[in-house]
Amino acid sequence: MATVLVFHHALGLTEGIKWFAQRLEVAGHRVVLPDLFDGAVFTSVDDGLAHAESVGFDVIIDRGVQAAAAVAGRFVVAGFSLGAMPAQKVAQSAGGSVSGAVLYHSAVPPEFFGSSWPTGLPLQIHITLSDPWAEEDVDVARELIGTAGAMVFEYPGTGHLIADPTSADFDPDAAELIVERTLTFLGAIPRQAEPAA
Repeated sequence: MATVLVFHHALGLTEGIKWFAQRLEVAGHRVVLPDLFDGAVFTSVDDGLAHAESVGFDVIIDRGVQAAAAVAGRFVVAGFSLGAMPAQKVAQSAGGSVSGAVLYHSAVPPEFFGSSWPTGLPLQIHITLSDPWAEEDVDVARELIGTAGAMVFEYPGTGHLIADPTSADFDPDAAELIVERTLTFLGAIPRQAEPAA
């Protein structure tokens, strides 16, 4: 069993994110779901991003870092779209506390957070090939295969939040694959080498 810290996307802590978390919990994992928006939920990515901008992206990322600091023991960090930013920040700065990372629908160059990807830290990325929200992220994800040894799964289509049943972009077949691949990743974590401190 793994403890998984999951950061939501720009729509907020939706029922769809809770559904995804429940799928991991049913498989025996413990999921921590911080609300980076203090209860605000949106129906469009544009509105959610406008809210995040009004709060401050640095503030959103800091909220994620603070949530990570409250998790006891080692954990896997995961983030959906906007939530991938605090997830990446935590993965690159929390040292030995993080045993793996999963990024959904987004990825930024590690240098954005002032460092390279931690040596030996397992990374899985899920991204839609023709997603207009993630045009640059696809290339970043592919670069991380070489620099971080990332496992990158690419999905056909143009949808963004394809794993959230409350999103208009929801793709049930892709969502099932994402859940399955995430569970495989989590199952392998205890057998992975410890990341460098």
